[in-house]
Amino acid sequence: MLIAVDAGNTHTVVGLFDGDELVDHWRIATNADRTSDEHALLMSQFLAQHGAGFDQVSGMVVSSTVPRLTAVLRTLAERYLRVAPVVLEPGTRSGLPILYENPRQVGPDRIANAVAAWDRYGGPTIMVDFGTATTVDAISAKGEYLGGAILPGIEISLDALFARAAALSWVELVKPRRVIGKTTAESVQSGVLYGFASAVDGLVTRFQAELGPCTVVSTGGLAELLSPLTTTIGHHEPWLTLRGLRLIHAMNTS
Repeated sequence: MLIAVDAGNTHTVVGLFDGDELVDHWRIATNADRTSDEHALLMSQFLAQHGAGFDQVSGMVVSSTVPRLTAVLRTLAERYLRVAPVVLEPGTRSGLPILYENPRQVGPDRIANAVAAWDRYGGPTIMVDFGTATTVDAISAKGEYLGGAILPGIEISLDALFARAAALSWVELVKPRRVIGKTTAESVQSGVLYGFASAVDGLVTRFQAELGPCTVVSTGGLAELLSPLTTTIGHHEPWLTLRGLRLIHAMNTS
């Protein structure tokens, strides 16, 4: 079995693969202060749900945007799994030409998304990831990672709004009954959800003006909520990043 870890700034998603199949997944809060031993305890409990242990895990692949956590996960893999982890970083094979001016600046999760999207849909394809930041990235018809756009994520934007507007308080992120809100909560929900959906549609439309017709796929923690509110997203892949990591592990261990 293979453990795939996507460590973001807010959440860390752990996937368990048996061959090509994603057999389970877990989401925990990202905490760079946790030690490798603490992370190992969490993972052992996850594996125990399948009657498995570390001795049944043959590999680990990591995408991390938190450098301190990257080091912790390396130690975990080497001490508990007895494997050298594949860490998605500069020099790791992805199978895609990276056409960023400085490829080292591309977040590893964005590369993993591109690898999975190219494998599943070919190109040109646009990937929208609703995470801590909302990213919109593009793959060419030739399978080249072209670059993309980054805007603040929904939760970051809400945190800033509520911190600066004393009369507003946190609302549940659910689709409001109407676009024209009749309460403050509905108004915030409408502005945030439909506003972000429209921002994504606007970016995707501008991408397509440069690329031509594209497949558009979404992923990320809030994608299930946001994708139906857009007009441009045609596919939702909740585990796109994990599936990309599995492909990258295979490329770098074969």
